[in-house]
Amino acid sequence: MFDYLIVGAGFAGSVLAERLASGSDKKVLICDKRPHIGGNAYDHYNDAGILVHKYGPHIFHTNSREVFEYLSRFTEWRPYQHRVRASVDGQIVPIPINLDTINALYGLSLTSFEVEEFFKKVAEPVDRIRTSEDVVVSKVGRELYEKFFRNYTRKQWGLDPSDLDASVTSRVPTRTNRDDRYFTDTYQAMPLHGFTRMFENMLDHPNIKIMLNCDYREIEKDIPFREMIYTGPVDSYFDYCYGKLPYRSLEFKHETHDVSVYQSAPVVNYPNEQLYTRVTEFKYLTGQEHTKTSIVYEFPKAQGDEYYPVPRKENAELYTRYKKLADATPDVHFVGRLATYKYYNMDQIVAQALTTYGKIAGMKRVEAMVHTHGNGNGKGNGYGVRTDRIVLPERVITAVNR
Repeated sequence: MFDYLIVGAGFAGSVLAERLASGSDKKVLICDKRPHIGGNAYDHYNDAGILVHKYGPHIFHTNSREVFEYLSRFTEWRPYQHRVRASVDGQIVPIPINLDTINALYGLSLTSFEVEEFFKKVAEPVDRIRTSEDVVVSKVGRELYEKFFRNYTRKQWGLDPSDLDASVTSRVPTRTNRDDRYFTDTYQAMPLHGFTRMFENMLDHPNIKIMLNCDYREIEKDIPFREMIYTGPVDSYFDYCYGKLPYRSLEFKHETHDVSVYQSAPVVNYPNEQLYTRVTEFKYLTGQEHTKTSIVYEFPKAQGDEYYPVPRKENAELYTRYKKLADATPDVHFVGRLATYKYYNMDQIVAQALTTYGKIAGMKRVEAMVHTHGNGNGKGNGYGVRTDRIVLPERVITAVNR
């Protein structure tokens, strides 16, 4: 008998598995339909021996000391501050838009004070900020909106910014100084040996069993458990009874080039001409030294794995109907981006998972983060995930392996 069946081995599921096993001595079965742990943060060494992120770049940053300290139990860190450029008007310029962006685009030599006045002159007054378009034009005006945001947003979301919630573009600031960091969080770093190694350490506990290539529906009636933690799409759990929640998906095109450096920045955005939105070069992120380099192109699309909940009012209203069902479902905890239909960063998902564990264990989050039952020290030994075989009925084995 397992105390918990956890559906999904990404951040939400793995953090809760570790906390329940180490903090409360619970027996946990975690399953994932993919052939690996780590969810979308999964990384691996490709055929050339370069560490790449299979599902596009994942950059860890947070202002939460407790989240950073919790994850530090499972990884050492490589200090890393992310920088992004955009290909606009034949130039590669900083994004978020800053002083250098404006001076390069317009051939100017403005100071910080002067660029602030520049933004005030070009900004369009908006009485009420409702959409992503409103956010941008009210800060930097129509021309910069067209150059940097409109087409990029159309590609990314399949919608015009005027049809999207203001939260989409409000994530990207505008700066009057030369700070070209994409994030300004207190803690910015990358797992020294990659995300997958961190997940391996997190799940390395005798109370945790793992099943991969496994749809939970194929085993939930044959393996006894007391409660479920569900991190998959909430509409799928309820068989799309109110209809399908809209998501945007991505297609990735990975390439390896026989050069040590491919582009001038870790990520270059392509707002306008190309079908892809951005190109990432992984060695910037990982710090790996190699004679070759690997990149990935991202092509947004409507169908495929669920990556981004589409932030529109009607979608939020549809999710509210599913949330009422989730709240009324006994012994199932819905956690994570897909289960709560929210566009969370990685640190926010970790915080949500720690909060959920605190509620389960009857503790405050800061207590839940550090509490250890005593069966194991709550820290992986670095030798990887336990793969103890689980004895299943023959028909379940056949179903899981087919």
